[in-house]
Amino acid sequence: MVGAHKKLPLWAEAGLLPALNLLAAFLVSGLVIWGLGEDPFLALSLLIDGAFGFQEAIGYTFYYATNFVFTGLAVSVAYHAGLFNIGGEGQAMLGGLGLTLAVFLVGDTSPLLAVLCAIIGAAAFGAAWAFIPAWLQARRGSHIVITTIMFNFIASALLAYLLVGPLQRPGGQMPESADFPDGVGLMHAHDLFAAVGFEFEQSPLNVSALIALVCAFAVWFMLTRTRFGYELRVAGKNHAAARFAGIPVARMTIVAMMLSGALAGMMGLNEILGEQLRLIGNFTLGYGFVGIAVAFMGRNHPIGIMLAAILFGALYQGGAELAFEMPSITRDLIVMIQGLVILFAGAMEHLFRDPIERLFMRFQSREAV
Repeated sequence: MVGAHKKLPLWAEAGLLPALNLLAAFLVSGLVIWGLGEDPFLALSLLIDGAFGFQEAIGYTFYYATNFVFTGLAVSVAYHAGLFNIGGEGQAMLGGLGLTLAVFLVGDTSPLLAVLCAIIGAAAFGAAWAFIPAWLQARRGSHIVITTIMFNFIASALLAYLLVGPLQRPGGQMPESADFPDGVGLMHAHDLFAAVGFEFEQSPLNVSALIALVCAFAVWFMLTRTRFGYELRVAGKNHAAARFAGIPVARMTIVAMMLSGALAGMMGLNEILGEQLRLIGNFTLGYGFVGIAVAFMGRNHPIGIMLAAILFGALYQGGAELAFEMPSITRDLIVMIQGLVILFAGAMEHLFRDPIERLFMRFQSREAV
């Protein structure tokens, strides 16, 4: 199969195959909607309009997409190093904890300093939570998939303990921390547009979307334009060849996972520092797991990951509008549609590869004649 990947041009590999997978997912979803007695074309129209039809919807779509960019990039960096990081959920939880502690530590001193420390805290705590599974694999041979899954549960339990104990809002009954000090938070998109003279409807979209874009560019530059990125990819492709070339595979494993954890930890910037302005339980909402599908659908390329993140953001926002407009299409059915997209774009990403390759080979043979 490795050789088969070289037979298709880039536009077919990164564009045509994901488009066919997405079309198959929507086709199956349409059949289910039709079976419920609803018009699948009307449902698709409502979904698209609910995701991109007005400014508030666009804001929500890109707000959700920002989470998926962070978690998708996290999966991608680890994947290029030959690692499968399923711990994005736990690393995001610890990132949220790190930024919250940073805000409470310096929030009363300076809002700007608190935001900067929060960004550093989110990345640092996410990286630290990824370090332990990475070290266990690099030094003790523990499987990264097993350890990262286990650490998701540990992170969830730790966060639950802190939010009903030491960090719980004074006098509160909910698993949440006290509110951040006034002025500590990321600027929303509508405020940013207003500052430059443009009007944009209010939505949760905030400056963390720009931070996600910077991270995507940084990941691309690191992987394709630096010696470290080259060594990381070599170590991910072949450990024996990497060792022969003098690349420290164990160290590369640890560093790659820490970078992955840092990216996942920064997801909290969008949810907590951009919108909630307090630490709440279960704020990750499965974004870490969806990031796996986003990375695979985007072929682990930063541009592809951003496009896939927008798609899943549209499914989240447009799906909510669709469920509101068509009562017979429940929220559970929207989750099923999202699952079908994950199934076809992730687990079954090579479903159409063989027929497309045969088609390309036929055209090439005709051109040769």
